Amino acid sequence: MLPWLSSPQPIFPSTDLALESPNGLLAAGGELSPHWLIHAYRKGIFPWYSDDEPILWWSPNPRMVLQPAQFKRRRSLVKRLRHGGFIVTVDQQFENIVKACAAPRSGEPGTWINQDMRHAYQRLHELGIAHSIEVHLEGQLVGGLYGLAMGPIFFGESMFSQVPDASKIALAHLAHAMQHHEGKLIDCQMHTPHLASLGATTVARKTFINYLEKWLPNEAFNLTNMTNEAPTIPGSPWLGAIASGHSSEW
Repeated sequence: MLPWLSSPQPIFPSTDLALESPNGLLAAGGELSPHWLIHAYRKGIFPWYSDDEPILWWSPNPRMVLQPAQFKRRRSLVKRLRHGGFIVTVDQQFENIVKACAAPRSGEPGTWINQDMRHAYQRLHELGIAHSIEVHLEGQLVGGLYGLAMGPIFFGESMFSQVPDASKIALAHLAHAMQHHEGKLIDCQMHTPHLASLGATTVARKTFINYLEKWLPNEAFNLTNMTNEAPTIPGSPWLGAIASGHSSEW
């Protein structure tokens, strides 16, 4: 039976108990408060569910990750980075990025980024934990991505493109900034051929959790009273460098 989380505190089962099918399903219930979400991500767990379901928590095995230096910048993408006329910004349109990512994709009946999820990540954004990377072309928002930044790790949530390669450009700027400013890992959660084509690989869940324990130690956080005060999380020096990449660097 799937564990039901009813404690007022975020107490998750061991990720070793996650199901093999569906891959990584760990528990149900709990909350989408910052307190719960930060604890979950630090343990290699994330929420993913539909409107007609309770909150479901996942920790897949294997885990897809991207080491910043391994991002594949193919010649066509480098050409777009240098001459495509794209402008990249950070945290200027977080709500619009999440809304665009939540829009139903072709051939899909709906979205897992429901209203409750959007509100939860907006709150994390207000606390300086969730961030967006926006890609503009001719004054229009045409692509981007969002996720959580904690120390040297970026926990990617979703991305979108309205013109070819727009989300790749956002990811290229993220990987470039992290590679040169103490970033270690981009969490991509689940395997997709698209992410694999960009250099992402899979690692065992235990390996991924070891990364989290090494790079996000307990003493780097202050989560004692999340309801009444902002959390303290490890800073991410690479955040300020995302939008500063110049064409000559590609």
